[in-house]
Amino acid sequence: MEIKSKIGQRIRFLREQSSISQKDLAYTADLDRSYIASVESGCRNISIVNIERIANALNVSLKDFFAATEFESSEQNSKQNQ
Repeated sequence: MEIKSKIGQRIRFLREQSSISQKDLAYTADLDRSYIASVESGCRNISIVNIERIANALNVSLKDFFAATEFESSEQNSKQNQ
């Protein structure tokens, strides 16, 4: 899976877990709602600055944001699947 899709899925997961709409997340992160939608769908190449803004708006540290299994290296995933 492409990194843009992984990040988008992670944002959507955290946003839905927090019961926050795209509109409210966009407002809190000071980003446009259509930008959030395109990031979540994996269509945008999001900057680390905007990842940090979104993580802060979701009250998640960057460490926790990237702690999801989607971000483990492919080498780690193959070891786990053995």
